[in-house]
Amino acid sequence: MIRTSSIRSQDDPLSLAIRPPPEESDSDRHIRLQHEAEARRISEQIDEELRFERERLKKSKSDVKLLLLGQAESGKSTLQKQFQLMYSPASLESERMSWRTVVYFNVVRSIKKILTTLEAWDDIDDGSDSQSTLERQELGDYLPTRASSSATPSIHSSQIGVALSPPSPTSPTSPTASSPIRGSTAISDLRRRLLPLTNTEPQLADGLSGGVSVSGSGKGEVYVRSGWQARTIQKALSVIDADPLVDDVARMLEQSRDDIRILWENQVVRALMTSRKLKLDEWSEFFLNDISRISARNYVPSTDDILHARIQTMGVAEHIFDVDIHGKTVTWHLFDVGGARGQRHSWVPYFDDANAIIFVSPISAFDQYLEEDPRTNRIDDSLQLFTQICSNQLLKKVHLVLFLNKTDILKKKLERGLSVSKYILSYGDRPNEYESVVQYFRAHFLQVHRRNNENRRVLYTHLTNVVARAQDTKATQSIIGNVRDSIFRGYLQSAALV
Repeated sequence: MIRTSSIRSQDDPLSLAIRPPPEESDSDRHIRLQHEAEARRISEQIDEELRFERERLKKSKSDVKLLLLGQAESGKSTLQKQFQLMYSPASLESERMSWRTVVYFNVVRSIKKILTTLEAWDDIDDGSDSQSTLERQELGDYLPTRASSSATPSIHSSQIGVALSPPSPTSPTSPTASSPIRGSTAISDLRRRLLPLTNTEPQLADGLSGGVSVSGSGKGEVYVRSGWQARTIQKALSVIDADPLVDDVARMLEQSRDDIRILWENQVVRALMTSRKLKLDEWSEFFLNDISRISARNYVPSTDDILHARIQTMGVAEHIFDVDIHGKTVTWHLFDVGGARGQRHSWVPYFDDANAIIFVSPISAFDQYLEEDPRTNRIDDSLQLFTQICSNQLLKKVHLVLFLNKTDILKKKLERGLSVSKYILSYGDRPNEYESVVQYFRAHFLQVHRRNNENRRVLYTHLTNVVARAQDTKATQSIIGNVRDSIFRGYLQSAALV
């Protein structure tokens, strides 16, 4: 009978390697067994992690990956909040107190900008008399333009056919002999009393951004990384590392409430805003009109406050929602990206497996220019960016949705008599009315899509106002519901399931 060698055969090199030493002591044997048990534990843990990863990858194939793309301040992060409000209200509730810091920062920055603008116009005075420039202006007149402001950027044309031009300088109007604006001294007093509050702006900014700045993103902007809400809450709740800054700002706001209201209602400030010499951010009016509530002790941000609060995204922030679609729960991964020029390179890694894109363009921005490039009109930049998205080969099969956003602000600008043709030369003598302007901008975006649509992809277009008040969000949520259904249909078709 022929004997076969055992797997523990003397000739087996593995057996030789793991065989205990012939003179192994009891203590050595105990240590060896401990090491072997730890090795088995690690091996089993790795096997479990690999199994979990296989299951996750298998499940993720049925997930929807949605990118929110567009230039900075187009409304992407606000749209993300609307998704969160609709599909994950508990997570928004858990972040509520973190938004207090952002609201305070927005208010302080608005006050500082008003005071800085007032000071800049007051400095125009040539010292020829004891009255300041502001004092010499009649309430109904526009304040004079600085001599240096006459050097406006040159006219340049869009690469996609929209001729764009900065506005021509406003001719100064001569002050009349009527009584001057009273209260210049009062403004100086307000500036002095509000100085401690406005001095907290850089500290609030550093607290939100961690001192991080983004190159190529304009001057003075503040950016936050993904997860800043949790870090802000954790810091606020920490007893040992509690930062008194936010509480100090809250106290100063409460004490300065009347001064802030007087400044905001001041006729000089209103005259500067009317003449567009003072250009505040879109959320400034919302917060300053409600300063009594926001400066109250124990202030808690409302949902409206969260929707209006403004802080720029740095990099790419992922938000996960479980969305019920006709009885089927699907996990959506929504990626909110930083839209400044210096951050757009970070989008590309997310193009490979994206299922859908919502491109957000603020059509109210026809009179605005990029913070990082004052020569480029924001509408032109948005059209050029949309061209890049439509022509990108990685995105040719991605479901595409276009949000022409901030329609409410567009209406207000047109009602105030702001002329589109002054900024968009190719608009010509078309009616300066809402429907005409909207159709004009929509036509240009559709033209970009047609020129880069070899696969006959459908473009779903919506006119939106994603910063609607909480009680008026039904229209926005209805649009989101329609977008959800259209994206899911496109996803099923791409998966050959319908």
